[in-house]
Amino acid sequence: MKINGLLLVCLSATAVSACGGGDQAGQSEATNVADAITVSEAELAGNPFIENWDTPYGVPPFREIGEAHYMPAFKQGILEMRVDIAAIVGNAEAPTFENTIVAMEKSGALLTRVSRTFFNITGTELNDELQKLQTAVSPMLSREYDAISLNPDLFHRVQAIYAQKDDLGLSEQDARLLELTHRGFIRSGAALSPDAKDQITEINAELSELTTKFGLNLLAGTKGFTLEIKDEAQTAGLSDDFKASAWDEEAGAWVIGLNRSAYETFMVQSEIRELREQLFNGYRLRASSGENDNGPLAIRVAQLRAKRAELMGYKSHAHFQLETRMAKTPAAAEEFLLRVWRPGLARAKYELADMQAMVGDEFKMAGHDWWHYAEKVRKARFDLDENELKPYFELDKVRTGAFEMANRLFGVTFEEADVVGWNPVVKSFDVKDADGNHLGLFMTDMYARDSKRGGAWMSSYRMASNIHGESVRPLITNNLNLPTPPEGEPTLMRFSDVETLFHEFGHGLHGLMTKINYPTFAGTSGGPRDYTEFPAQILEHWAAEPEMLEIFARHYKSGDVIPQELVERMRVAGNFNNGFSTTEYIAASLLDLRWHSLSSAEAASLTDARAFEEKVLREYGLIDEIEPRYRSQYFSHIFAGGYSAGYYAYLWSEILDADGFEAFKQAENIFDPATAARLKEWVYESGGLREADELYRNFRGQDPSIEPLLEGRGFDVTE
Repeated sequence: MKINGLLLVCLSATAVSACGGGDQAGQSEATNVADAITVSEAELAGNPFIENWDTPYGVPPFREIGEAHYMPAFKQGILEMRVDIAAIVGNAEAPTFENTIVAMEKSGALLTRVSRTFFNITGTELNDELQKLQTAVSPMLSREYDAISLNPDLFHRVQAIYAQKDDLGLSEQDARLLELTHRGFIRSGAALSPDAKDQITEINAELSELTTKFGLNLLAGTKGFTLEIKDEAQTAGLSDDFKASAWDEEAGAWVIGLNRSAYETFMVQSEIRELREQLFNGYRLRASSGENDNGPLAIRVAQLRAKRAELMGYKSHAHFQLETRMAKTPAAAEEFLLRVWRPGLARAKYELADMQAMVGDEFKMAGHDWWHYAEKVRKARFDLDENELKPYFELDKVRTGAFEMANRLFGVTFEEADVVGWNPVVKSFDVKDADGNHLGLFMTDMYARDSKRGGAWMSSYRMASNIHGESVRPLITNNLNLPTPPEGEPTLMRFSDVETLFHEFGHGLHGLMTKINYPTFAGTSGGPRDYTEFPAQILEHWAAEPEMLEIFARHYKSGDVIPQELVERMRVAGNFNNGFSTTEYIAASLLDLRWHSLSSAEAASLTDARAFEEKVLREYGLIDEIEPRYRSQYFSHIFAGGYSAGYYAYLWSEILDADGFEAFKQAENIFDPATAARLKEWVYESGGLREADELYRNFRGQDPSIEPLLEGRGFDVTE
């Protein structure tokens, strides 16, 4: 359930995003009159959140908003939301769709505005003051939303309307809103006993504090480690552009942090094994010791989630979470993962043998060697060097290529807009449909910095809505963490970064193109986690297609299109090292499922997060030379985000994206108008209008097959 489209899973340390969030169960909308919250006129004087935003596209006036403005605005937003909810509950008229369901959807407007701004900013511009605010705000909001979702009088009104649903003559969108609102109450515990509700409220408040602290610990651990190189001989193997981006004049050294893009580049290029090992250990041991140790937090989060699931009548948190997802059960998710795990692990062992043969008896391959020697094998086998590719992938050209793809598929256009963002590096674009109608504002923040959380994600400062004809179009953001190049130099990307840009752009289009009236299920909202990655992942396929490469893959100096023979070498090498990438990803997915398939009693017995993790990975047969993509202590997707019992979703969605792109291949045109029209209507425009499997069938005309996924990874479908 959501109030005015505020996605509650995002009330955590992460941004309001398609790739982040917090606990869905119980972190629901609330009014808690027991909590005395007051705010004076003096505290609100001059507060930008209280004023109308006379800014281009209605973006937040970032330059005017200071840390001191947030808490008074949060308090005022809570008080206004309490008034909104009290008016619904106290309405003497019989409950109707308009006076209850729609009224709830429209309530809490100020709180939504403040929350979306705050949680986006803490993801990109975090400082000590905002960090303190996070720890205070998250549990406060959790209590407020719980008090709404567990309000018996409000639930009775919703229940009364739901009982009449077949006789109300509702439109499809209205009926879907009613269904999801009712489902949200039930899954938040509204039908439970008063004692169970009290326990859930306490659990949710503690979870909110813990997930926030987990994210902050991880950020501190990530920022707290750097590898400094002062001897140029120790930079052997590093490309000139990477060295230039890593040079720190003040330190008089090349400084490499734990940003994923910089980390992978160093691990691939560096010839110094000892330095690779130092960075490798810094990365995998983040937030695993001292005051930032996330191990005890992971255990406590797992225990609380298991207990909450038990209170709600489920065997485990995973059983609760997957009930409304495409996988349905933990067993089905695990069975699917293992079907891909087995050929993936077998392939990884062959890859390891190839690299060991290259190394010979000099040393035994270890985890910190894999990236480096995989690249050496790739270069030897396919005559393909990452540094040979990067000059053809300049950020602005790649982004323009993504825009051109969207135009050819869906008719949308992008024009750079003069908008002040939250950081000087932000670029914004006015997005229009084929008829020239404004769809939304697309804001991009591409560079890593200490104040920004890691990874890549899409989020929104404002959701789309069209209630009673009052059309509001969204403010969508895409965030990457590319290394900042030296002043005056171009931003050159690895091809994996190009794929990430196309991926997040897919999430962005999902938010921008929506035709849903209600924020609850507009854009990326409302769909199950193992479906919402599909609109992002399918666009990755275009990035490597020759027709697309001709558009954006141009040498940053000469402007020459990437040579066809180089494209062919890319294609032939496309599945190289897929055993490794498949294994590291599924290892993390299986770890996530095991953490969240624990019963309350099993979770209560845990004392050592690393010991639990190692036991799980050993049982599945993970080889020592491969680390899971995320160790528990820095697995923010599941312990500070919205992917608990759902990290498998990326691979599940790959069934959909591989099968979905096959429709374009069968049409022998990657821009086939008829196929693109179905994709536009039933995926990007439809949000969570219907159940995910139905939306997919409407696009594809059939249920998805796993064979294109296995073939796309180069695995034998009979393995």
